[in-house]
Amino acid sequence: MKTTHTLLILLISIFIISCNKGEEKKEEQLTIAEYQSQTDLATEFPVNSSSVQNQFVSTSSSVLLTGIDRIRLIPFYKIKPKSNTDIDYEEGSTYSDYGDRDDEEFYKYFMPGIDIIYGYNLVNMGHYDIEKDTLSYFFENPVLIKTLYFPGLKKDSLNHKPVSRNYFLVSAYDEDTNRDSLINSKDLRKIYHIDLFNTKKTQLTPSGYSVTRSTYDYKNDIMYIYTKRDVNQNGTTDKNDPMAIFWIRLNEPTVVRKMMEK
Repeated sequence: MKTTHTLLILLISIFIISCNKGEEKKEEQLTIAEYQSQTDLATEFPVNSSSVQNQFVSTSSSVLLTGIDRIRLIPFYKIKPKSNTDIDYEEGSTYSDYGDRDDEEFYKYFMPGIDIIYGYNLVNMGHYDIEKDTLSYFFENPVLIKTLYFPGLKKDSLNHKPVSRNYFLVSAYDEDTNRDSLINSKDLRKIYHIDLFNTKKTQLTPSGYSVTRSTYDYKNDIMYIYTKRDVNQNGTTDKNDPMAIFWIRLNEPTVVRKMMEK
């Protein structure tokens, strides 16, 4: 009887583990056909390509308010084919204190004046100018946006002085660098600066480097960008690839400097 009871418990445990594995999220990825779906700024996003099996579909469920009153952002997420209502994504903003401040009049972001969204199946960002009534997109094709930095809505301060930002930073996988016909986390991740009116996009880290994370130096108002360099040029990062650290001043984010590489 004891053996039978033990066997029953073991079978139930295996069943529960199998169910939990089945519920795990699938890895984010875009096929080359999905990536090649063009964004049609005059109609909808994106235009479904006849070559895309099951048709690539994206949708949005919110408008992001920014610290610039005339500019609003519209996130677009990849959803399951033939699904009209179920959105296959997770979105959220992360706020964190970055120093000792007593002034409760100002909000406390991770970086002063900058709000953050971490993407899951976030494939593009719409940029809407209310005064001009124009809609544009950060990327011409669907990509995988991992982190979006944008001007925060609430007032913020740096060293007890008001601070505001007028640009966007976006880290994304936007190229099949390892040539496996997929765009996913195995490719090299880039980070871009986009000006306030979405007229110019500048790649901040050099090609051949993949962004891994970033941190903030509140004493100098500097963002450190940690990367790995693809030494053997296989389009992905390996364990032995060297680490390189770049940095930008948040008041002049298009000027990139390298701190070290080893």
